Amino acid sequence: MRVFKMLVLVTVMFFAGTVNAQEQNNFEISKNLDIFGNVMRQLNLNYADDIKPGDLTQTAIDNMLQGLDPYTIYIPESRIEDFELMSKGEYGGIGSTIQKMGHWVVISEPYEGFPAQKAGLKAGDEIREIDGESAKDKTTKEVSEKLKGVPGTTVKLTIHPYGKDKDTVFTITREKIKIPNVPYYGMVSKDIGYITLTQFSDNAGNNVKNAFLELKKNNPGIKGVILDLRGNGGGLLKEAVNIANIWIPKGQLIVYTKGKRAENNHKYYTTNKAIDSKIPLVVLVNGGTASASEIVSGSMQDVDRAVIIGEKTFGKGLVQNVLPLPYNSKIKITIAKYYIPSGRCIQKINYFDRDKGERPEKVPDSLISAFKTKNGRTVYDGGGIMPDVKVKERSFNQVTGDLYAQNYIFNFANKFASEHKSIPSPSKFTISDSLFNEFKKFVGVKFDYKTETEELIKRLKKSAEREEYSAALDSTIKKLEQEVKEAKKKDLDKNKDEIKELLRIEIVTRYYYQKGKIEASLIGDKGVAKAVEVLNNKDVYDSILKGTYKKEDEKNK
Repeated sequence: MRVFKMLVLVTVMFFAGTVNAQEQNNFEISKNLDIFGNVMRQLNLNYADDIKPGDLTQTAIDNMLQGLDPYTIYIPESRIEDFELMSKGEYGGIGSTIQKMGHWVVISEPYEGFPAQKAGLKAGDEIREIDGESAKDKTTKEVSEKLKGVPGTTVKLTIHPYGKDKDTVFTITREKIKIPNVPYYGMVSKDIGYITLTQFSDNAGNNVKNAFLELKKNNPGIKGVILDLRGNGGGLLKEAVNIANIWIPKGQLIVYTKGKRAENNHKYYTTNKAIDSKIPLVVLVNGGTASASEIVSGSMQDVDRAVIIGEKTFGKGLVQNVLPLPYNSKIKITIAKYYIPSGRCIQKINYFDRDKGERPEKVPDSLISAFKTKNGRTVYDGGGIMPDVKVKERSFNQVTGDLYAQNYIFNFANKFASEHKSIPSPSKFTISDSLFNEFKKFVGVKFDYKTETEELIKRLKKSAEREEYSAALDSTIKKLEQEVKEAKKKDLDKNKDEIKELLRIEIVTRYYYQKGKIEASLIGDKGVAKAVEVLNNKDVYDSILKGTYKKEDEKNK
């Protein structure tokens, strides 16, 4: 009886403490809102110049939220359209990506089947005027805002087509632009299917399911499937559960959430019969795989349903909810952490347990805990999903990166497309040595870039001057500079293969748009190649999921 009374007393004290803390917070909120309102009024009355209350409020809110986490954000009415694009993958516009080149913004990639492409706009076309207003020196953001609008309305564009002398006027009717969740699926070998998922907006689960069903229907001998989540930053949690349910049987816990409020604590189970719970499955991940993508890949790993291949994922284990605010504004708030079936939370950065003013840091190794998958494999929390098989993504040489960044590859693809009506399919088109030589002539002597070696020589030169060694080292430094200059002339040939690869993908995009671009990029993809290899070797696949896999096993088979 005494124990019972004690428990009651502790419960009452805890509840009273919670209520008092809540009341104190409510008082602090009222007090500070009153102070803020009076500061704004005093500024409006007494400041030496006119103030912009909206801008000041935006700044105040942004700075207030900055001390929390990067996912808790205020969305004013002026940014609602951009937010809708990010969250729903749709907007009203002409359907094209754009980029700044010199004084003008140019079309970089029109989406197939949408107004820009149907009107005949092509990559490299300069946007000179929008509804009679000059677009010269406008930013991509300014041009983008003018191109977007309510579906059904029109926008008048004066375009300077790539390689032409005269401008052309287009009147384009805006449409609802829906970026596809699954931009491409197909077979990457005789019996291995491939599905790429770029976001988790509405209907993503059905999109992946339909792609999978079509692959099975058209390829009766299919032996395995690759789900590519590389670069997928996530989206709707419910769609992550729906996608997992395609391959995981009914009644399996996929993810659960824990927050401060009880109503934010939920458990999410698969609710339907799996489409196929047996077919071998590989999920490709990398550092850009985040949030809902980590729920899918992490739950697949925890229940030993798929082999995860690639690089360590981003590590976002937080859940957000979007709540309405007055005047058509919104706030997106982090309401909980999520946990995958093994019980682990893969959140990498600790935004909560820190003192005021301290920078958020990664969860330290000392606090990382081990968990077990269904088959008893050891997995860890606190830092993303570690793949079962590591495959480092390809990195390009500096000269290749600079050719791309300085738009030489982009512009050569435009030139090529203006001179050739068609090319073979994305899987068959290649860059011949003669075409590569054309590209080298196109690049010419104007192309320049700074290598790390040149930067080191520059630093050596400054150090020699500062330490008064110039007289002794001057001739040596000049000789080094000349030798590097001569060696750079051979850089294009030295990196021919990877330059050819980027040229091939860029040119294919001019004819086959996003689908062709993805299909072309799969050729030579190390992650895809490794996935096909694992799916084609049942012993290796099974040993990975059982936790008995060793790299030596592959070498002996």
